Amino acid sequence: MIRAKLMSLALAAAAALAPAAHAESGWGELNLTQGVTDISRKIYDLHMLIFWVCVVIGIVVFGVMIWSIVTFRKSKGAVPDTTMVHNTKVEVVWTVIPVMILVAMAVPAARTLVEIEDTSKTELSIKVTGFQWGWNYDYLDDGVSYYSHLDRASNAARELDSGIDPHTVEHYLLNVDQPLVVPVDTKVRLLITGADVIHSWWVPAFGVKKDAIPGFVNEAWFKVDTDKPGLYRGQCAELCGRDHGFMPIVVDVRSKADFAAWLKDKATQQKPAAPPAPAPNAS
Repeated sequence: MIRAKLMSLALAAAAALAPAAHAESGWGELNLTQGVTDISRKIYDLHMLIFWVCVVIGIVVFGVMIWSIVTFRKSKGAVPDTTMVHNTKVEVVWTVIPVMILVAMAVPAARTLVEIEDTSKTELSIKVTGFQWGWNYDYLDDGVSYYSHLDRASNAARELDSGIDPHTVEHYLLNVDQPLVVPVDTKVRLLITGADVIHSWWVPAFGVKKDAIPGFVNEAWFKVDTDKPGLYRGQCAELCGRDHGFMPIVVDVRSKADFAAWLKDKATQQKPAAPPAPAPNAS
């Protein structure tokens, strides 16, 4: 009776302290993000499904173990069985049930994996090349190409003995001089490769992480929701050298009209100048 009361008090105290502890420690940031694309939310849903299946399995397995230890302990007179009894039914049950669970988990996992790799019906193709230490973005059908590096403010602050407090730099080490610009509600295909060593293009909000391997092209895609324009940040997720931590990724998601205007302006800037007209012949 006393033990039950103490347990109730402990649970009540834990429940009262949980919100404050959650707010202070940021436990909510430890889980996957649901993201701003349909595929990122499907990845999140798959993750949570498998997580709760594992939680239930853990509760059942450890519950049976604890019950067995408590119920059949030596102090209660339990004697181990030394006859090596074989129970076919039990063995069939503990083989068939795990197989059924694995198959049930494999079906949604396979469905999501197939969709992750489906780059058909894309509306915009961009070649992404990782290099030490930055990214090159090439809009294959529009004649636009440029490089993206760590922004000057972060680059200055990260120098040894710079005297600059990194906390005064907005988005320290997560900002670039030229972000990747894409439109909302558009299926964007990325052709990802590397120029020197292996890099990895990773933007958590999109549910995209693909290695950039020299001499090999990986494909990925994303489609940002219509109501989710804005800046989304990521990083190189492959240890690629001493400045690996200084090659962030920033994606600027704009409305279709703004993107079209930006792309036209960028193409105009990069259009090669017309050759000078030949000088007229002297008469």
